[in-house]
Amino acid sequence: MRISKAALMSRWAWSTALAAVVFAALFTLDLRLKALSGAGTADLQSFASAAQFRAAFWAWSQPPFALRAGFDLGLDYLLMPLYAASFFYSGIIAAEGFAPKPGGLRRIILLAAMVPLAGALCDAVENGLELFMFLGGADDGLARIAFTISNAKTIALTVGVVLLAAALAARFQARRRAAKITL
Repeated sequence: MRISKAALMSRWAWSTALAAVVFAALFTLDLRLKALSGAGTADLQSFASAAQFRAAFWAWSQPPFALRAGFDLGLDYLLMPLYAASFFYSGIIAAEGFAPKPGGLRRIILLAAMVPLAGALCDAVENGLELFMFLGGADDGLARIAFTISNAKTIALTVGVVLLAAALAARFQARRRAAKITL
């Protein structure tokens, strides 16, 4: 499949902007949940035992908190494809900017562009496990699996953030070159 440079830049800008807006909303809502109940959905990422999950779920035992927590976990599912697209497009832009010709570096950057896609899948599985434990009861085995998947997701998202920074650097570098040519 081929995509024009204009379409790539447009999709990158839209997916990045929308991901930032949804992330900001989710972050704000989660901070509010944590302030009200003592536990936020982002806290679940660091839990490795059923007791930790049970404590958070107990904090959300009141219907308004359970509704907020469920909404936050659901909203995260909207964020996943947005950040996956943004980071994937960032990888393509970084490859074009820093390794425009075929070679080892280009292959590495394009392979790294796939990592955030795997991270979004890990995020979906992690949230699914958390919702399953929230509705059906926490279990140490599931808690450990969710913790491991969360760590894999964090690594993948770190790669995505690096790709986003590389894409921004490639765009600024291209603009500087264009400005020098016009002078």
